[in-house]
Amino acid sequence: MTQTLRKIQVPGAKSKALFDAEAQYLAPGTQSVALFSQLAIDRGAGAMLYDVDGNSYVDLLAGVGVASLGYAHPKYVAALQRQIARIHVGSFTTEHRAALVRLLAELAPGDLNRTQFYSSGAEAVEAALRLAKSRTGHTEVIGFWGGFHGKTGGVLPVLGSSFKHALGPLMPGAYLSPYASCARCAFDKTFPSCEWHCVAFLKQKVELETTKDVAAIIVEPIQGTAGNIVPPPGYLRVLRRLADELGALLICDEMITGFGRTGKMFAIEHENVIPDVLTVGKGFAGGFPMSGIIAREEIAFAKPFANPSGSSSSYGGNPLAAAAARITVETILEEGLVEHARRLGAAMLAEMRRWESEVPIVSDVRGRGLLLGMDLDDSLDLRHVAVAWRACDDLQSRGADQPTLGHRGGPGDGCPRHHEGCAR
Repeated sequence: MTQTLRKIQVPGAKSKALFDAEAQYLAPGTQSVALFSQLAIDRGAGAMLYDVDGNSYVDLLAGVGVASLGYAHPKYVAALQRQIARIHVGSFTTEHRAALVRLLAELAPGDLNRTQFYSSGAEAVEAALRLAKSRTGHTEVIGFWGGFHGKTGGVLPVLGSSFKHALGPLMPGAYLSPYASCARCAFDKTFPSCEWHCVAFLKQKVELETTKDVAAIIVEPIQGTAGNIVPPPGYLRVLRRLADELGALLICDEMITGFGRTGKMFAIEHENVIPDVLTVGKGFAGGFPMSGIIAREEIAFAKPFANPSGSSSSYGGNPLAAAAARITVETILEEGLVEHARRLGAAMLAEMRRWESEVPIVSDVRGRGLLLGMDLDDSLDLRHVAVAWRACDDLQSRGADQPTLGHRGGPGDGCPRHHEGCAR
């Protein structure tokens, strides 16, 4: 059957009117894709979004990387409706939270079996850093260029991006080193002949710049906001060894990569590496504000983190959040969505790699599972870049909410007019 695509006006008249009315009172700084599209969304179903003008869009952004089950999944809707009619807030034990922490202990790699819950990614990352300091008695933290872990004050120092510009001075004790981003190596080296030059540089940085009091190395198994950057095989194992040598914890930030997006339940499983702490969020509860840390038993009991109320959160793990996370993870398992992400991602990656030889501006197609990315090279003939701009506009006018593959790509959320790489 042949389908005819119809062009639509984006934004439509009703969307534009509602967007403008909101803009009179909404503070600036919201998500770029919402600002650029000016859409007013009425509802969602599956992978589709519907605006107030009646137009439909395929949401390749997955609600900013959080809609693990899509929109209005029947099991998800039913579970949250049941829970909100009973009790929705509080820190007392509930059936859903008790079942959820046990399920996470079964799914988490190795001996990670203790979970604490929060309501945002940055909150969980800050908790992980507090836990590392409690456990080790050390004070310093190592992060990486291109790393993104949130925007709160305790996290900004380990961001390797422009989000922290003009927000100094930052909290001391944080150091950044180049990530193993081989296609754009900071040292202009080639893997594997470089013999892990970036790691050797990191070791030298620790020796010369820190006080040798490192509490944690925090790393994304795949850097999402930097452009879905996949490090070479063995990188996480090398960092694991380095953390052990320093007496530091290895914290793997799986906010973006966790719960099946890369074709494994957790991205670190691609490398068979066991971190000391995992941070989880985004798709964890299908879009409901829910995050957490999963740690080894002996680490989780470190004080002062483990003191009563020492690691608590007003909203983390509340009855409604726990119900959302439990039904999300259970549905991911029941419907085989991890394997689905692996199969579909492999097919998409194979198709996208053909573009490297067919489309002049496309390079470095990469990814795992459905966390995919590519570069659009704006150093080439500007006519090619103009084509990319028109393609983005055309995709949106034909109903693609985000003309990129995978998670958003930096300040411009993937559109080449705002950033050098599409899905970078």
